[in-house]
Amino acid sequence: MENKENNRLLMAFYGDDFTGSTDALEFLCKAGVKTVLFIDVPTKEQLLNYADLQAIGVAGVSRALSPVKMEAELLPTFEALKELKPQHVHYKVCSTFDSSPTIGSIGKAIDVAQSVFKGTYVPLLVAAPALGRYCLFGNLFARMGIGSDGDIYRLDRHPSMSKHPVTPADESDLRLHLGKQTNKKIGLFNITALHHYDEKHFDVDFGDHEIVLFDALKAEDLIPIGEIIAQSSKQDHIVFSVGSSGIEMALGSYWKEKGIVKDKLGWGNIKCSKPILVISGSCSPVTSSQIKYALDNGFAEIAIDTVAFANRFSSDSDIDENLISIYVEQVVKFISDGKNVLIHTSLGNDDLRVVESDKIFNNNELNKSTASIVYGRVLGEIAKKVAEKTNLERLVIAGGDTSSYAARAMGIEAMEMISPLTAGAPLCKVHSTNSDINNLHVVFKGGQVGKQDFFVQASKDIINIK
Repeated sequence: MENKENNRLLMAFYGDDFTGSTDALEFLCKAGVKTVLFIDVPTKEQLLNYADLQAIGVAGVSRALSPVKMEAELLPTFEALKELKPQHVHYKVCSTFDSSPTIGSIGKAIDVAQSVFKGTYVPLLVAAPALGRYCLFGNLFARMGIGSDGDIYRLDRHPSMSKHPVTPADESDLRLHLGKQTNKKIGLFNITALHHYDEKHFDVDFGDHEIVLFDALKAEDLIPIGEIIAQSSKQDHIVFSVGSSGIEMALGSYWKEKGIVKDKLGWGNIKCSKPILVISGSCSPVTSSQIKYALDNGFAEIAIDTVAFANRFSSDSDIDENLISIYVEQVVKFISDGKNVLIHTSLGNDDLRVVESDKIFNNNELNKSTASIVYGRVLGEIAKKVAEKTNLERLVIAGGDTSSYAARAMGIEAMEMISPLTAGAPLCKVHSTNSDINNLHVVFKGGQVGKQDFFVQASKDIINIK
């Protein structure tokens, strides 16, 4: 490790869900930063197992938690990350700012973090032009789909995000959206100020603002933002920031420009010689379109009876193992016949399974995030048992809210990126004490990620141009 500040880690990030965490992992690796993503905060002894490590991530679950549970999750996590003494700690959120005052509150995360890191201000960067996310005069705009050519919408008019099953977007001005979650003063470094700074550097004064939102429209806009954020890093101070993988892109671009990291990490070609398994807990219309395309192109379909699992669930331990075994046998049979398999819990928000499951959870006074927990664990258990019974080489996990629980159910402990696939969803090699899971190739795909043929492309060899 050759950092310029006494071999400090350049960054440690906490992702509020799993697919968002692999998104951050990808952009750090693309910037040439040697990074490993862990399920829990690694010890200093664990870090010694990874040579030349420059950054680490923790794939978290806070996006699906209430503020009270978020504090219980995040306070010890932030304190543990502080002990590692990285230059930067980033709270990684979705580029569509999925959150509310009651679920996945980003404001609550900031309040907890500031009690630990005590920074002068918190940089907030949500724009990620490479992913089709743009912030102008404080308002967030998002392309329909990541890695696609879909139309761009203001967030509160976005066909998918405005109808998100847990945190529907009803406000595009991120200052107003975040202002419902924290009492901290929120400022804006708008696009005109940013371009003025880029043309002629000046001392930036954010006044008494405790959080500062940065606009960005183009990839080039991220470099000066990275410089502003990086300048806050001192030998005895950790910079805490919040945002999408735009933070990784901004700091990565700045570090490359300053020669702090090498140009890029190399990727080899990767064969996929056996059938793959796709497990989807996503309600996104983007994923629904991808599922239909995959089924039209030879994938075998298994539709989970989510209502049956919801009816049997009343506590953390109530996952019906008999039902899981039935699905495992179906998957194993398809794989033994040489078929790619796609298991899903919904085909969109209007799927009757979603409607009926929500009614059951509501009647049992369980919040909307319960579905993510239950179905994430169900999908993860199925995937783990299939891996134990077959020679499964490649797995795709779709759904930001469910993926964290699926990965934990599988016993995944850490992962490294081994190849780009599509923006925001790299191919990773996972580490686990379970020998059937260890070294499995896994793609974690958020609901908005990928073109219509994503699952079909994920089932093929990956050819990287060197």
